[in-house]
Order: sequence, then structure tokens, then C-alpha cells
Amino acid sequence: MIVQFGSIENAHEHLEEVKPNKAKESLREHYDMAQLSKELATINTDSPLEFSYEKAKVENPYTPEAYELCKRLEFKNMLNRFDPVTADSSMELEFFTCNDLSGVEALFEKAARKEQVGISVLADPDQVYAVGLVLDEKEIYQIPVGGLLTGDYLCGKLKALADSTVLCAMDIKAVLKHVPLEEPEKVFDTGVAAYLLNPLKSSYTYDDIAREYLDGMMLPAKEDLLGKTSLKKAWEEEMECLGNYACYQAYVPCMARGVLLEKLDETGMRKVYDEIELPLVFTLDSMEKWGISVKGEELKSYGEKLKVRIQELEKTIWQEAGEEFNINSPKQLGVILFEKLGLPGGKKTKTGYSTAADILDKLAADHAIVKDILEYRQLTKLKSTYADGLGNVIGKDGRIHSTFNQTITATGRISSTDPNLQNIPVRMELGRLIRKVFVPEEGFVFLDADYSQIELRVLAHMSGDEKLIQAYREAEDIHRLTASQVFHVPLDEVTPLQRRNAKAVNFGIVYGISSFGLSQDLSITRKEAAAYIEKYFETYPKIKGFLDGLVKEGREHGYVTTMFGRRRPVPELKSSNFMQRSFGERVAMNSPIQGTAADIIKIAMNHVYERMKKEGLHSRLVLQVHDELLIETKKEEIEIVSRILEEEMKGAADLAVELEVDMHQGDSWYEAK
Repeated sequence: MIVQFGSIENAHEHLEEVKPNKAKESLREHYDMAQLSKELATINTDSPLEFSYEKAKVENPYTPEAYELCKRLEFKNMLNRFDPVTADSSMELEFFTCNDLSGVEALFEKAARKEQVGISVLADPDQVYAVGLVLDEKEIYQIPVGGLLTGDYLCGKLKALADSTVLCAMDIKAVLKHVPLEEPEKVFDTGVAAYLLNPLKSSYTYDDIAREYLDGMMLPAKEDLLGKTSLKKAWEEEMECLGNYACYQAYVPCMARGVLLEKLDETGMRKVYDEIELPLVFTLDSMEKWGISVKGEELKSYGEKLKVRIQELEKTIWQEAGEEFNINSPKQLGVILFEKLGLPGGKKTKTGYSTAADILDKLAADHAIVKDILEYRQLTKLKSTYADGLGNVIGKDGRIHSTFNQTITATGRISSTDPNLQNIPVRMELGRLIRKVFVPEEGFVFLDADYSQIELRVLAHMSGDEKLIQAYREAEDIHRLTASQVFHVPLDEVTPLQRRNAKAVNFGIVYGISSFGLSQDLSITRKEAAAYIEKYFETYPKIKGFLDGLVKEGREHGYVTTMFGRRRPVPELKSSNFMQRSFGERVAMNSPIQGTAADIIKIAMNHVYERMKKEGLHSRLVLQVHDELLIETKKEEIEIVSRILEEEMKGAADLAVELEVDMHQGDSWYEAK
């Protein structure tokens, strides 16, 4: 209309010429609305604003005030644009350097009279470069390594200091790599405390904690100080930034301890910190230091076997496709499958056809090429990630030393990185075979113990459902029993398929599974899946009320809690987006169960570690994989370690149903599992 008549008013004046008729009648009946819409959409260009071109000129936006604003709003990419001098100008702390022996001796004597001190150890795995020591907000020291002030000397002084005061650090586990402390009650881990208070963050740095817990204090981040300069280079060139970094790393823990402990008390998580997370720092440190022994030559041989099979599959796939192409290219693969071969189910995206696993899985049973492609993908991942990847990280001692993280997952589970030893495949035999290369030291065997259905047992306890509790107390096959009750067939007539479906429902319920999700898992219709879930809740009536209650709790408080009081914030529950809200509901249902299971395995780990240390055993805990513990056990200690595992894992929590532990031993992780 506007294009034809130039304005809405002119269109109205030529109403009979407006087409189509529907538009003509709308304009006739609602001309007042059209005028109002135009008024609302028209920018007011004569507002009474005083305006000066001089004042509107943009000059240098990278001011100290802008830096503080960007820090507070966490615009981390913007911070790199500021001059380091501008960044530092937001700080008014005064740092002192102590670099002579007599001065350091006097400083540590003074520190020993304090109730707490902040410490930092700047180091690579093999070398210490500087130590930070903070007595209070006015006495902030950096001690560079050099001359008589060796790394061993300074770390020895820090160890001795723990006899008389509490050592506060950003990451106690990193300190333990150089300072062999032994008593959790003599240290404070700032990162772990901050993680408990907000487990949704991706990292817990001193500048973030200063901003959140020290009245919005703005500190330059590590990147602001060091950029891409390594600790070693900064130390060799005697750069001031190294000392400043050491001071900030020690200052924040010293100043933040009081407020963090206060907030842990307020949130009811002090006990989780004191009795689970802080002792766990020492347990994980021991596991990282021991590592796990690997047969490098066998790993190499395993990789060669994979290579042969991968090449065979490659040739077969090319024959089935009728041409050679890059199987690892989703774009080329999509064209072959959905255009050349005309397979059904092709979903075209901006970059080509999707060849995601969920799409190919549906085609694998009917099309040999798809089955071969899926196997090819699995084997190439096994080779690159494990056969080659693990071979590259074997230490000089013949062992792999993974890093175990306790401040990564929102539910409280421990994760493993560099490399990830918790993700070794178990579903396919070729994947499980990797475990054969993990072996105990000469004179030792592996003892592997894992909890049986821990999350379902936790669900039974937390929901209080009598039927589920009774089933476990009578040592029934829980999946067979569920199948019997859900499908209304006698227990001894339950088919393997019915048991498999019931198992999927049992575990799916724990994860807040929807009828759509269950239908995908079991390859059934959504209607059938919805009926399964409905029958499940009829069978175990209290579980539905319990799960609904968790979602309600999450909405009211903004978080849900484990049996031990660990909080998991669920901000998604207040989202206006349906998908986000649905995700939040699943999180609210699952986190208390998964988090409680995580707490239980952590308690068990701590107790097993402490018992073996207290009894002077040579056996050691070397690996944790979700609900499984692996002990490298001296052969003469098998009996006592088995007893410790049984007692401590079963006794880690007092539930309405007994915790069950499956235990096996072997000369490799494969045999023990």
C-alpha cells in the first residue's frame, strides 16, 4: 500500500482503489489503528534535547573507570584492549619483595604468629620460581627463587609454617605438588570453597573471587599481568609481573577466607567442605602423584591392530559407495549416502546433510555401508584418542598421571583430564581391550570395586518409596521386578526385552527422561513410552511426588540439594524459553540423586585413602571412574585392602537400602573389571 500510494493517509483517500478487497476493508474499518501504529513507529525528531557536538566526540574509552566496569561485567575479551598500566591503576595494594635469607627467616617467624596467612607457589612441575606470602592486608610479600632461596628451601619453610597457622591458597592441590602438607584442617582451599558456593562457573580465579567476595574489589587477572609470557621466562628476566602475580594469588585467599566460610555456614555447606571436599584434595593429590602404569609397547601394538581394521573398513566403504571419498568429511559422506545412494532420513543443513550418530544409527540395521561407517568412526576415535593419545602422555616412570578435577561439574562429580581416564570405552569389546594395557607394578594386583546401581538406591532412599525399598531389601533383580509390575506379568515370565525396557525406564527416571527421550532409546512410539512411564509411577507412586517436589523446590529456592547439603543452582527453571525450562526440570530431578551418589563415592575414597595410610599399607588408590575405585594392591595386602574397600564403601552413607559393592581382582584393569 505504501509503495503504491506513498502514505497511509493517501491510501485512505483512494480507498476504492486499494486491493485486495480484504486490505481495503481492513483499512476502512481500522483506519484509526493504522494512524496510531504510524504514530508509534515514527521517530520523534523534535524532542527538547540540549546537544553539543564537542561533548559527543569519542575520545579514549579505555579509562580506569571503563576497565573496572568491564571487569565487573566480566567482559573478558574487552579487557585485553586496555593498557596494562590502566588496568593496574585500579589497584592500591602495596607489595614488598623479600630476597635475602635473613629477611625471609624473619618473615616466616612473624608469619608463624598469625592465625592465618595467604600463600602461593608459582611453579612448573619440575621448578619453583616464586612464593607469595601474605600476613594481612598491609603485609604482602613476594619471594623470588634465587641464590640461597631455593625452591626446596622455600617449600620447606611453607611446610613448617603449617604447624602453627592455617595456610590459605587458591588451589591447595597445586601447592601439594611442591609442599608435602598432610593435615586438611591446617589449610584453606579458596577455589574449592568458591566452587561449592557457585558450581556453575567455569573457573575460580583470584580476580573473580576478589570481585565477588571482597566488596567488588577489582584486580588485574593473570592474563593482564603475564599475557602469554611463561612463568619461567618472567623469572629469568626478573619481570615485576611475576612477583605481582604471586602476591595477588596469596592476597585473595588470605582476605577471602572469613567471608567464604561465613557463606558456607549460611548455605549449610560447611560440613560438605570440611568433611568431603577438603579431605578429597589430599586424596586426589595422592592419586595424581602415583598415576597408573601402562604397557607402552602393548598400547602401540593395539594401535597397529586398529590401523589394519580401519584400512579394511575404508576399502569396504569405498566399494559400497562405488567411489573413493573422505569418510571423515561429513559433507562428502552426506552426498554419498543421501544423494548418490538415496538413503532415507537425510536432513539438510546449511553446510550439507547431517551425518550425526543418531541419524546413522537408525539406518545401520538396513544398510551395510552405514554399519561400516559407524564402526569406522568408533575405531578411528579409539586410535587417535586412546592408542595414540595415551601413548603421548606416558611419563618417564612408565605411568600416566591424569589430573582429577573437583571444581568442574555442577553436580559434584569428579572429572579426569590430561588425559581423561574416565572415558575409556566399555560398550564395545575393542574399546574394553584398551584396559589390558593398564597394569599394576610388579608384586601388585589391581582390586576394582564399584557400587551396584548406586543412583537407583539413592532414589529409593530419598523418595522413601516402600515398594522400591522393599525390592532392594529382598535382593530382587530390580529391572526384572519393575518389568513384572509395569507389564503385569509374573516375575518368572519376564522376557529379556521386557527387562531391557524396564532397565531403560529405571535409569531414565533418574535423569528426568521424557516420553520422547525414552521412545528414542527404545525405538518405540512416544505413546508407548508415555504409557511405560505412567505405569512406572503407578508401580512406585512416591517417586513421582518426590521428583515433582524437587522441581518445586528448585523453582522456589533457585537451587536443589543433595542428601549431604550440596547445592546445585537451577536458574533455567525461571527461563521464559520452554526448552531451557524443560532442561532445568531435568536438572532439578537428577542433580540431588547424581550429586548424592557423587558425595558418597567421595566419602568412600577419602575413607579408603585414610585407612590405607593409617594402617601403613603399600597399596594405593590410583583411579576413580564415576562409581568405581581401582586400587593398586600389594599382593600380601589383598585381604586387608578387600576388607577396607568393603567396609568403607558400604559404610559411606546410611541409606534405607544397603549399598552393594562388586569387587574383582586381576593383573590388568581389563581382568579386574
